Amino acid sequence: MTGLRIAQIYDELGLDRVWDADKVVALIDHWIPAGKVDEAIIHQKCREFVEKYNIKNWLGMREGICHAVFPQKGFVKPGDLIVGSDSHTTTYGALGAFSTGIGSTDMAMVLATGELWFKVPATIKFDISGKIPKFIMGKDIILRIIGDIGVEGATYKTMEYAGEAVKELSIDGRFTLSNMAIEAGAKAGIIEPDEKTVEWVKSRTREEFQVVRNDPDATFEEVIKMDISRLEPQVAKPPSPGNTVPVSEVEGIKIDQAFIGSCTNGRMEDMRAAAKILKGRVIPKEVRCIVIPASKEVYIQAMHEGLFDIFLEAGCVICNPHCGPCIGGSSGVLGPGEVCISSSNRNFIGRMGSKESKVYLASPYTVAASAVKGEITDPRKI
Repeated sequence: MTGLRIAQIYDELGLDRVWDADKVVALIDHWIPAGKVDEAIIHQKCREFVEKYNIKNWLGMREGICHAVFPQKGFVKPGDLIVGSDSHTTTYGALGAFSTGIGSTDMAMVLATGELWFKVPATIKFDISGKIPKFIMGKDIILRIIGDIGVEGATYKTMEYAGEAVKELSIDGRFTLSNMAIEAGAKAGIIEPDEKTVEWVKSRTREEFQVVRNDPDATFEEVIKMDISRLEPQVAKPPSPGNTVPVSEVEGIKIDQAFIGSCTNGRMEDMRAAAKILKGRVIPKEVRCIVIPASKEVYIQAMHEGLFDIFLEAGCVICNPHCGPCIGGSSGVLGPGEVCISSSNRNFIGRMGSKESKVYLASPYTVAASAVKGEITDPRKI
């Protein structure tokens, strides 16, 4: 999405080189395929830029959303320093990288010089204990955290997730925690690599990497302890990811649309969770349920596992891997007065279309259960 602006800054500043083209990874994940002339122009300028500067790791529009694709393709390793021109670049912290989003001007300068100034952020450690209850996912945990500390509770700080519950989470679930660190204002969201991390990364890359862990005497600005053993499914009410309540407080609210996907919850674990709820059930005709796998890899795997059969028989619409309605771009934009429950990361006013629409955030379990009932529903009751 920001490729056009980066190219414009290059022209404005007279920049004529990329510092190290081999260290750049680029793709298009917004509005694909292009549905408007303006979108086609943005894509066109991105293609011209990568061709002009010989960007080897150019993935085009075939692979899906960058925050799912880049780790799957082996471009993210523990100990890496990664910057991206999207705020949800914090996702890669799930693998023990320091990764953060930067603006278009900063990205243009990084591309040209390979340098950028950072203030080292203080760290808030979240010690998350307790066995994860059934039908609770990483999304429920991070929504509860943001609900507790607020959307400015970790501004320009690192959120470090630790504890037995984090170790129990799958890599997919950990990606969700790190992805939404930015929704609390964090600069990064990091999970210290364990054997699960190392095995996952080794299955994706042959490159050497150095696992970085805390020093034995590491100090934190704050340590927040959280026991999730009795955590209910969580829902963030509009218009903020911090407006989080247990699902029991919003049950019964009628919905027009359910969205399962995005860089937050469009991975295989999320597809399987939704399919578990939807199998053998039919979504009411007045409800639209949109499923968008986050990457081509997830798309193919879900298809091979028969999940698409489940989705289609339930009445879902399946789209090609891309950001879709998460940013109000395509494939499910909301009209005035419509209500959507979504597995994405933001529910700001107008985020998914009309400023008069409303978006509730929840896990794929809760989204799928709500689609079945036509109203916000506790998945444990399904």
